[in-house]
Amino acid sequence: MEYSSMNKAQLQAEYDAVAKDFEALKAKGLKLDMSRGKPSKAQLDLVSGVLTALTTPEECAVEGTDARNYGELAGLPCARRYFAEILGCKPEECFMGGNASLTLMYDTISKAYTHGLLHSEKPWAKLDKVKFLCPAPGYDRHFKISQSFGMEMITIEMTENGPDMDAVEEAVKDPAVKGMWCVPKYSNPEGVIYSDETIRRIAALKPAAPDFLLMWDNAYCIHEFDGDFVPFPDIISLCREAGNPDMVFEYASTSKVTFPGAGISVMASSVDNIKYMLGLLGIQTISYDKVNQLRHVRFLKDKATTLELMKKHAAIMKPKFDAVVSALDKEIAPLGIAQWKRPKGGYFVSVDTMDGLAKRTLALCKEVGVVMTGAGATFPYGVDPRDRNIRIAPSLPPVEELEQAIAVFCTCLKLAALEKLLAA
Repeated sequence: MEYSSMNKAQLQAEYDAVAKDFEALKAKGLKLDMSRGKPSKAQLDLVSGVLTALTTPEECAVEGTDARNYGELAGLPCARRYFAEILGCKPEECFMGGNASLTLMYDTISKAYTHGLLHSEKPWAKLDKVKFLCPAPGYDRHFKISQSFGMEMITIEMTENGPDMDAVEEAVKDPAVKGMWCVPKYSNPEGVIYSDETIRRIAALKPAAPDFLLMWDNAYCIHEFDGDFVPFPDIISLCREAGNPDMVFEYASTSKVTFPGAGISVMASSVDNIKYMLGLLGIQTISYDKVNQLRHVRFLKDKATTLELMKKHAAIMKPKFDAVVSALDKEIAPLGIAQWKRPKGGYFVSVDTMDGLAKRTLALCKEVGVVMTGAGATFPYGVDPRDRNIRIAPSLPPVEELEQAIAVFCTCLKLAALEKLLAA
């Protein structure tokens, strides 16, 4: 029975029962973490072969280059070819980074502020105002980068097809709007795949700012856990065909393919953009870790081999997501107090509660010993205007712990909803 259909006496009786369950959970002294989308130990063990992909000095030689030495600022050609195949772009459009694509994203924004981009009239730091479009719910670390540089963040509502493109097309008429964050496949946290129409409209944008920066974070491009691999378009080609050859920078990494702390990443863009960025990056570094680039290419080999590996990751991930969604379906759906997405890839389940319940639900979870991503984190400035979105990250705990954690979450959400309804 939906809580909204209950009278006060029924709500009070339900509250008493749920409060008793809550106290029983507190007594267990749980310590469970679902705060970040980290691969589990089983997934890390799955790819331990990376550690022995190179074992002799001779194996460090590739195409006339000794991976142990200086040089190759843009990355080993074999690594650039590898990611070009994954992303569908060209090797010369790829720049190889270290373990975190986030570092490359930060560097791109930083360079825009200190030096300007290829088509900037002046560095962004010398502008009166810089605005950035932030589809939300979205990735908190994107928003923190924007906030750290003092940008004015403009929230764009996410739809089932991606960002609200009517709002985007209107917003970019303002020359102070300098860019937009995008996670086009299995978006964080909702698991949305941008529709073909949305992607075409993004590629064909006509921003007033000549240096508009499309930050295309393709973090989950090969990360299905339910069903076959879903192909995706090459955004670099689409932008070029639409007359915006230098508008987009695309990012990806092996963070959830091999080791998050010891992987490789890529920044892909037009040849002209890459050439411009090399001129700036060459001052701060000689090159990123080429030994690790070579290790990964030797281990992952190519796109086909990598997709087979991702099926093994999926076999570990799917039972965890099934556990979360089935618990929500059983415990929460009949009550009418929340809705949630049913992703087929990525690393998160996004739950939208009744308005005003997210902070209270997560505070109750913390009391019981379950840590989750903070309320508001999926919105610019950490403020969810409706206090309702909660990001669940099922990947790290074993299924047994995850079942405990989601049971806690359901109990806390019920308790928060009953408190609100009884107080009305």
